[in-house]
Amino acid sequence: MQMIELIKTRRTVRRFLPKKISLDILKELADCGRLAPSGTNRQPLAFHVVQKQELLDPVFSTLSWAGYIAPEGIPKEGEKPVAYIVVLVRREFMDAMARHDAGAAIENIILAAWSCGIGSCWNGSVKSKELTEILNIPEEYCIDSVVSLGYPAETPVVEDSEETIRYYRDESGIHHVPKRPLQSILFID
Repeated sequence: MQMIELIKTRRTVRRFLPKKISLDILKELADCGRLAPSGTNRQPLAFHVVQKQELLDPVFSTLSWAGYIAPEGIPKEGEKPVAYIVVLVRREFMDAMARHDAGAAIENIILAAWSCGIGSCWNGSVKSKELTEILNIPEEYCIDSVVSLGYPAETPVVEDSEETIRYYRDESGIHHVPKRPLQSILFID
């Protein structure tokens, strides 16, 4: 896929196939995060890849899912992510610039995943204390976000809307994601 097509077709996925992602691909995704822009090149981020079966449910239990359509948006058994990349920030760099770095890294991970046919969900609502204990995260790091990963078991659709930003599932279970139309947010000269 070309980059513009990747960007325009990527949607958040909340239903995944029970198909394992290779560790080589997961390492490649973390490397794409590592290579994202970093303010003053401080490089405050680290990445914790989770793919062991016995850790998947404990990590899942620390994440919040799809607030607008909960509980329908919460992945069910057999639809849960098969891997996670936990994005960490060194405590000494916890500031707005580090949050920008994390956002850039996460977008790289998400787009690289989609280029491999892997769906993702950027989870920002995380029970950080619990997840830190589950994964034994070193004390010098704190959790920014978690990227949930898996081969998609759904195909969300985007639709232009001036009326709402609330995503929803229709009567057929298709996930719809409203986006403001370009003409309403683009200013030229």
